[in-house]
Amino acid sequence: MKKIAILGSTGSIGTQTLDVVRQHREDFEVTALSAGGNIDLLERQIREFHPSLISVGSEEKARELKQKTADLQIEIRYGMEGLLAVAAQEESQILVTAVVGMLGIRPTIAAIRAGKDIALANKETLVTAGHLIMPLAREYGVKILPVDSEHSAIFQSLNGEREHGNRIDKILLTASGGPFRGKTKQELGQVTLQDALKHPNWSMGKKITVDSATLVNKGLEVMEAKWLFDVELDQIQVVVHPQSVIHSMVQYADGAVIAQLGTPDMRLPIQYALYYPQRKYLAGERLDFYRLAQLTFEAPDSETFEGLALAIEAMKQGGSMPTVFNAANEKAVALFLKEKIRFLQITEIIRRAMEEIPCRQHPDLKTILDTEQAVYEFIESRW
Repeated sequence: MKKIAILGSTGSIGTQTLDVVRQHREDFEVTALSAGGNIDLLERQIREFHPSLISVGSEEKARELKQKTADLQIEIRYGMEGLLAVAAQEESQILVTAVVGMLGIRPTIAAIRAGKDIALANKETLVTAGHLIMPLAREYGVKILPVDSEHSAIFQSLNGEREHGNRIDKILLTASGGPFRGKTKQELGQVTLQDALKHPNWSMGKKITVDSATLVNKGLEVMEAKWLFDVELDQIQVVVHPQSVIHSMVQYADGAVIAQLGTPDMRLPIQYALYYPQRKYLAGERLDFYRLAQLTFEAPDSETFEGLALAIEAMKQGGSMPTVFNAANEKAVALFLKEKIRFLQITEIIRRAMEEIPCRQHPDLKTILDTEQAVYEFIESRW
């Protein structure tokens, strides 16, 4: 049995990870869970999967959970200390990092140092600290297994190729285009929160759904891909593919392109990461090539959707600028979800932060976290 700890068990990726475990109970044991504030769902997960260690967002939530689970023998912690305890739990073998935002950096580092493989769904960890995470993973001999559908597709398309010395020419990172593909900037000025949360293909959490609508998510994925696959920025090309059938591709030096295709089901990349390098049966819809009318491709509109262009610029500057980009987006999306700003103000806030917050080269973890705080304070003082 593979023993699994999950950061963010009540979110979209966390619940789908538990769906995979549910289908393969003979292969997996859940040893630790963390969640923010959804105590009712967390209690149901605890009673179903029987983990020994739990972490929640606050001391108040910890007290609430203790009252609900007084009949169970479990250890309950909270805050960052709790996340670190879950990440480094001695009995687990693999950590699924499904928390949103830079909250995942320190627990990921703790898990690597404890020798855990990482099933990575928290892209912000590599966006802001890839220069720290990837060398550390190599030092401790742990695997970083991507859970994002696009990065999993690239990972699968690379399988065995590099071991034979085959050189990557280009990574083709696909994007659905989100709910506003084809709209003008004037039209984007009128969209509502409800509009932004209607993704055409994928069922995801609110934050990542908004990121998909702005194309910021694709910018974050470009940054993550650079670190995950050790390629240069100019070797990554974003291709809009509205049908979300091809999840990403790799072009090799001889011009051959290898792609991974499938239905838009996040359980597939989750299960692939948990079982790697094996493939197991996964219940669900299969692609029917007789019914596929067409697969189309187009260039992204980076002028209308500035999030992607700003991400590329942040990556070119390097240092702490990807942290500025990411932190500004996190804060701006939080404001948008509370309907305190308009949709187009998300990228406006990111741009302003990148102009105002100094870029520091070769940032250590403290500098990364200090930069995040500086961005938050800058935005809070103006919006």
